[in-house]
Parts: sequence; C-alpha cells; structure tokens
Amino acid sequence: MKYIEIKAPAKINIGLNILSKRFDGFHNLSTLFYPINDLFDVLKFTPADKFEFVCDTNSIPCDDSNLVVKAKTLLEKFMGKTLRVRIELFKRIPSQAGLGGGSSDAAATLISLNEMFQLGIKYEILLQLSLDLGSDIPFFLKAKPAIGTSRGEILNHVHVEIDKPIVIVNPGINISTKDAFQNIIPVNTQFDFQSLIQNEKLNCDLLRNAVKNDFENYVFDNYPEIGKIKSEMYNQGALFSLMSGSGSTIYGVFPNIDSAANAAIQLSDNPFVFISNPPN
Repeated sequence: MKYIEIKAPAKINIGLNILSKRFDGFHNLSTLFYPINDLFDVLKFTPADKFEFVCDTNSIPCDDSNLVVKAKTLLEKFMGKTLRVRIELFKRIPSQAGLGGGSSDAAATLISLNEMFQLGIKYEILLQLSLDLGSDIPFFLKAKPAIGTSRGEILNHVHVEIDKPIVIVNPGINISTKDAFQNIIPVNTQFDFQSLIQNEKLNCDLLRNAVKNDFENYVFDNYPEIGKIKSEMYNQGALFSLMSGSGSTIYGVFPNIDSAANAAIQLSDNPFVFISNPPN
C-alpha cells in the first residue's frame, strides 16, 4: 500500500443540552450531531522507516499533544507494536471552534492506521478506544447524523438531511471547553431530537422555537461579539441559527444559496466564513 488519503469532515451540533455532571468529572449530554462533509481536513498516511507527523499550519501543535499523534500512540499501546508511518495533515477546519476538527482528525487516524497496518480492530473496539481520546471522536468514526447521549459516545444514527445551504462563521475566538463546562448549569431534562425530523428533513420552525445550545448564555455573556453573529444570521434571513459545540462558531441555515451568499458577504469581516452546500 503506497498511501492512504482521507477527508476528515467537520460537524455541527443541532442543539446541545448538558444534563448532569458525572462521577468521572465528565458531563452527560444530549445533542444531534450533523456532519459537514464539504468542510474537511485532509490527512495522508504513508508507510515510512520512522514516525513523522507534519501539518501545513502553525495554528495547531504538531507534537505529542496533537490528537493525531495521540491516536497513533493509542493504537500502538493497544496492539503492542510500533507503527512506522508519515502522517501529513492539511488543515482546513478552524481549530478550537466547536466544529470537531481535532476529533475528526483523530478518528481518521484510527480508521486509516487500522486499515494500513491490517490491525483488524473491529468498529466496536475502535469506538471504545476513541473515547479515551475525546467525547466527540466516536461520532467521527462513521460521521453520519446521530443523536448523541451519555458523553456523546452513545450514538443513535438517524436518517436526516439538511437540504438547504448552511453559512458557517468563526470569529477567531478560542473558547476554553474546560471553562465553558465549569460555568454550565445542567438542565436535567432531555430533549427529543427525533421529534425535529419529518420525512428525513429537519423542520426549521421547530428548530428555531425549541432547540438550544446550553453553552450560548455563558459564551454570549463573555463574548458578546459571538452573539452578534447569531443575531446577524437572523437579520439576513436565516431559518435557524445556533452556536456549535462550546463555541465559538455560529452557523445559520438559509432558504437558498442567494440568501446564504448575501449573509456570507455581510459577515465577511470574520476570519472564517464558509457556505456548506446541500447534497445533490
């Protein structure tokens, strides 16, 4: 095998409710994960005489703290063997943005090294291994729409498609996930995300009236400019807008590509603006 090249997609959270704090220090949550397949990092894996990891940006660490390296090390410890590989990461998803870029990269690493070195690790085992790295990573092993519960690793895959353009805006503000969780007040009630799906489509009226991200109050209070992006989404005609993850990315679902393009222009002073087009 000469090399493996894989796309690691972003995700958005369509609602995110923090239900309770767990005895292990994590939180129980409920969310609807939705992949953004046209926004992705690219990873290339090539067999080599020694391990090497390089990336095309200085915006993220390219050392042992990177989730890509941690995923490779995790597989080595599990299998009891050294994996000699060169990994190249081409970063397109903003980091620390609530879009799951690092988690997606880690999942892509687990999948690719399992295949390249013929490790034979079944999906269920990869699922458990991935949770040692991060709560979002299990979702990215398949990257299909799913209702996530517990830490996010218990996944109920659902058939749903957003058939409208999504404007994704990141203001370049890094939100500490640790601080966000420390300032959250659990809601103790679990929302029925399945009720939002009608004929495999999301009802935007229901979304706007019922769906919340419990991190928004903390983030918007401390970074009002992020809240202003959400307000501008609605000013520009968004059918639904929400913050993804613990921030700082805001996304908006728009009725058509023209309205999405106009919104993107109005929000173009932000460092990252992307229009995700609906599947053909």
